[in-house]
Amino acid sequence: MTQNQTPHCPECSDGPSLDRRRFLYFVGGTVAAGMTGRLLADKADKAIHPGEPLIKELFSGLSADQKKVVVMPYDSPKRVGIFNSALAGKGLGTDYTKAQQELVQKIFVSTLGGEEEFKRVSRNGTWDSSKSFDNLGAHIFGDPSGKDPFAMVFTGHHLTLRCDGNLEDGVAWGGPVYYGHSANGHAEGNVYNFQTQSVTTAFRALTADQQKKAVVAGEGVDSAQPNKTLPGLSAADLNKEQIALVEQVMRDLLKPFRKEDADEVMATVKANGGLSKINLVYYRDADAKDAERWHAWRLEGPGFVWNYRVLPHVHCHVQIKPA
Repeated sequence: MTQNQTPHCPECSDGPSLDRRRFLYFVGGTVAAGMTGRLLADKADKAIHPGEPLIKELFSGLSADQKKVVVMPYDSPKRVGIFNSALAGKGLGTDYTKAQQELVQKIFVSTLGGEEEFKRVSRNGTWDSSKSFDNLGAHIFGDPSGKDPFAMVFTGHHLTLRCDGNLEDGVAWGGPVYYGHSANGHAEGNVYNFQTQSVTTAFRALTADQQKKAVVAGEGVDSAQPNKTLPGLSAADLNKEQIALVEQVMRDLLKPFRKEDADEVMATVKANGGLSKINLVYYRDADAKDAERWHAWRLEGPGFVWNYRVLPHVHCHVQIKPA
């Protein structure tokens, strides 16, 4: 399945609501000014370690038979696909030994912003329809033992997450990211609700004319496929206070992910022209009873798509690369 396809999504049981942990970026006057800023964690946070060395360790211990199942060529189209279930094999609980499974989980946690974000993504270990971490797919693309490019891709229900080998190519995560939760995106029980709250706060700070530009009738799309022309309101038309709220949106969007990937996202946005090149669009279905009950919202600019479907439940597709 390519990144332009919409993954099939069966309904799953709601996961538990989680407390939010504050991560702060050092941001200058605008997001563009702070795109090379470092992620600052509070004193309670544990250090975040890159997963790439752990991938090399995992690869070195795989048997020949295991490699036939969990290792694929780096140039395989599946490396940059979006999936809504385990990519291949029987799940990492079968594909790897117990010791390897522990290493795979460490790699997975290392791609996130810390232990609290692991709880968020995993629904406190319930994993939506995947039900268990063991049922996820965990596949290595390429050969991590040398200097060639490699990546690891995790796949499951409402999940496609990557560890891209720390390639400095400007492609965030090495390909598109997909996350979701079957709870109503406006509900507090949705583990990503804080992101919709953040983008709604930014909307409320717009003038009436700006809101009119930002709202588009319809349900939006359910993919990171870029638009030929950008709908919505350009961030270039915002004042200082409004820009600050969009900066907060960016911080909230990147909060679940590790510092290395968040920095790469911010650096790529800067290289593509900065925040002023990004448009905000809010899709409101004609049947919505509340003017702020978005069906979907989207941030889009050169090489940047963060598409967030709110209703009937959350699907978020992300694609960030050089313009």
